[in-house]
Amino acid sequence: MTDKLFEAAKHALEKEYETCPKCGSELAVKRGKAGPFIGCESYPSCDYTRPVVEHEKVEDKVLPGSECPECGHELAVKQGRYGMFIGCTNFPDCNHIEHDEAETTAEVSCPSCKKGNLVAKTTRYGKTFYPCDNYPKCKFAVNHEPVAGECEKCGFSLLLKRSMASGEKLQCADKKCGHFQSAQ
Repeated sequence: MTDKLFEAAKHALEKEYETCPKCGSELAVKRGKAGPFIGCESYPSCDYTRPVVEHEKVEDKVLPGSECPECGHELAVKQGRYGMFIGCTNFPDCNHIEHDEAETTAEVSCPSCKKGNLVAKTTRYGKTFYPCDNYPKCKFAVNHEPVAGECEKCGFSLLLKRSMASGEKLQCADKKCGHFQSAQ
């Protein structure tokens, strides 16, 4: 019984003190702007790195009967840094990607540029936000569902639907005001 425990610990230490396949130096866990990674201790003379956790790579799955509107090649389900997406099989010659059509939120016009509408979009982390569809000319965006209306206190032309402990309230979208009013 004890021999099995020592065997498991022995293999764990082998993993702990790995050597660099390029130069033979010891590898260590380092921290970078994208998070932790394993890198060679001999940096900068050796630039070997690898991720701490190896993610499973999913093969591209071609969608039969689909056609790229730009080049005519087939489309495929691919895996990218932000998750799964549908793109052209002729990459990198063709950069076509199928996007989810952004839904206009009850035709709420942008209070900043007065030309665009606020649309629901999702961040790479799965949170919903509501930017102006006139981006990049207009950079207005809010994190809560917009509602057409006017603030009772300052007269700003946009309200945000907020779920509070006391029930649903409307908040002024102007950061300087932030006034809460009851939802009619």
